[in-house]
Amino acid sequence: MTTFRKGLATALGITMTALAVAACGGGGDSSSDIPAAAGPNEHIELTLATFTEFGYEALIPEYERLHPNIKITHRKTGQGGPYAQDMMTKLAAGSGLADVQAVEEGHLSDILSKSSKFYDLTQIGPADASPDRWLSWKYDAGKDKNGKLIGYGTDIGPDAMCYRKDLFAAAGLPTDPEAVKSIFATWDSYFAAGAQYVQKTGGKAWFDSAAQNFNAMVNQLPVGYLDKDDKLTVESNQGIKDAWAKVTDAVGKGESAKLTAFSNEWNSGFRQSAFATKVCPAWMLGVVKEQAGPDNAGKWAVTDAFPGGGGNWGGSYLTVPTQSKHPREAAALTAWLTAPEQQLKAFQAKGTFPSQVKALESPELLSQTDAYFGGAKIGELFVAQAKKVAKPQYKGPNDGQIQENVTAPALQAVEQGKSPADGWQQLVDGAKKLAR
Repeated sequence: MTTFRKGLATALGITMTALAVAACGGGGDSSSDIPAAAGPNEHIELTLATFTEFGYEALIPEYERLHPNIKITHRKTGQGGPYAQDMMTKLAAGSGLADVQAVEEGHLSDILSKSSKFYDLTQIGPADASPDRWLSWKYDAGKDKNGKLIGYGTDIGPDAMCYRKDLFAAAGLPTDPEAVKSIFATWDSYFAAGAQYVQKTGGKAWFDSAAQNFNAMVNQLPVGYLDKDDKLTVESNQGIKDAWAKVTDAVGKGESAKLTAFSNEWNSGFRQSAFATKVCPAWMLGVVKEQAGPDNAGKWAVTDAFPGGGGNWGGSYLTVPTQSKHPREAAALTAWLTAPEQQLKAFQAKGTFPSQVKALESPELLSQTDAYFGGAKIGELFVAQAKKVAKPQYKGPNDGQIQENVTAPALQAVEQGKSPADGWQQLVDGAKKLAR
């Protein structure tokens, strides 16, 4: 799943002067191509396009107070999928993007393939926005093949596992977050426990969606759907084949609730106890609380054990398109919004988990608990999970579309009765069409 946020951005149109700037400043990013910074008394307007909740509502007025000559127009919208499509359309048109444009991790590969249309932030950004500000894997994922940095990292989604303590107890399973770690040690142990759960409960589902688990498994692999030459790997990638076999085998044993993530039925499933476990990146805790509701407070728990070790699902970047008329000021705003101090404020406001090293070391973050999850030390837990993530998996063009528009429907077809072999062929055929 790539669109964990919800929004469609409408960015401010730009003048012919800005288009001329974009035309000469897109590829090389040499200092002579970059418009000069505005004077200290020159009043300018910057546009910022984001989707769903970045936690910037209080930060924008703060930045304007610190920079009286700058006015920021925030274009905030809903679903991440339509937002990404809108962004790609405006990239192709050469106009319409904001000075600072957010990009969700699941769509980053498409943006990196068009990196000439964005400024290199190492050339226009402030000196204190150095690589060591971020976790190395987060920083590196914002670079294109040639090492050009087009995005400063915002939040991350380190993976943990959520589960229903009451449903575990009813099935005779341990319920303490420490005691359940053996269940969540590997994907094999996870699915084996699921088969036992189904048997002991007379057929109740272990997890919500095959696609949700498969996505987490594929993200852990050294190579995903495409290699660094942008060649499709699906048919030759043993890791993907193994993940498919394990997930579809679990479906065949009745472990899946067969729900489509973020659908109305999936939302209702939290309230109706339709499944006992859930892949839980940091941002998912808010989803669980919202959908499960107050009646289920204390029934959900979260543990820092995750099958296969660490993983990341979600997070975003802030970019400066070459369409920007004020790229240096846009880069300064981007660097400020992604600084540790602001990331902690965004976390407090909306639960967006920081990607900056100093923020992750902050007592303010490490001491965070969540009463809904039984007082779990969520700050400490997700910091530990973030540090387990290895180097970023390369994601080529259309990687997100393969997952969202090909793999998820293929797995849903298996959940509805299609054979795993036929579902696999559906995945292969669909991926080939997108990878052309």
